[in-house]
Amino acid sequence: MLVLGIETSCDDTGVALYDTDRGLLAHALYSQLGHAAFGGVVPELASRDHIQKLLPLIDTLMTEAGVALDALDGIAYTAGPGLAGALLVGAALGRSLAFGLGIPALGIHHLEGHLLAPQLEARGPDFPFLALLVSGGHTLLADVSGLGRYAILGESRDDAAGEAFDKSAKVLGLGYPGGPAISNAAKHGSSIGISLPRPLTDRPGLDFSFSGLKTALLQASREQPLDDRRRANLACALQEAIVDTLAIKCRRALLASGHQRLVIAGGVGANQLLRQRLAEETEALGVALYYPRPAFCTDNGAMIAYAGGLRLAAGQHGTGGFGIRARWPLTELSPP
Repeated sequence: MLVLGIETSCDDTGVALYDTDRGLLAHALYSQLGHAAFGGVVPELASRDHIQKLLPLIDTLMTEAGVALDALDGIAYTAGPGLAGALLVGAALGRSLAFGLGIPALGIHHLEGHLLAPQLEARGPDFPFLALLVSGGHTLLADVSGLGRYAILGESRDDAAGEAFDKSAKVLGLGYPGGPAISNAAKHGSSIGISLPRPLTDRPGLDFSFSGLKTALLQASREQPLDDRRRANLACALQEAIVDTLAIKCRRALLASGHQRLVIAGGVGANQLLRQRLAEETEALGVALYYPRPAFCTDNGAMIAYAGGLRLAAGQHGTGGFGIRARWPLTELSPP
């Protein structure tokens, strides 16, 4: 099947063509930059940008791939979780195109796309595996036994790790998005003499919490004048605290579950310090480590096209209507 994937869950407009026999044929992404002026995503502006950019982006994708619309066998779009208005743009266009072409359309869970994204790589993981999904909106550990078979082992009780990066970057005056800003500043700093907590690592369990770490960073930022050196040092300390916390929980989950494969997914998964630390942990345990290319860590159409291709090829079809869900627990999914 040749599947068009559409991703509009937040502020990135992503499209891709995936063939279930030939693999990924093409992908394109438009990232909205105007939200930086507001320090975060403005939902109404995001929706309007999707409306303006989605059709031209699909036209460009099809032209560059040399594929006509009537060659499509199915369309997959992100149905949730995400910003309701942004989701509606992708769902409306996806289902309308499918209706006009007489082909099936299927709403895909955004997090399922992230979990499966490493399978787009030449060296992708087989089922089952343990997954760390860490992004601006989610931080969780999942036992992935197959398509649609997900068990949550631990998740954040408050802020996601990516949210902690974003809000801390705002405190430090480093800009938005916070993850890359903190990482870049940290290269010029040192955490020596700065003590930040590693939340929930001193007790059993696999849940996360980053609100206290964010508060500790805020307090530390007020202890001394916030010049460039102090910003870099605090950024370094914060990044190390988040990475340590994620790595400790991953090691704990691997030992408890017995999994021999660990997948890193989500936007924070592109963090190089996190990848380095988890590479060290998995090598020590004799576990294989997988992650998607950096472009597929953040929101993208390729992961939606891939997940949609698997489900459509297995015979699953949409139930009709736009059917978007701004809140959609991953555990509600089932195999096709």
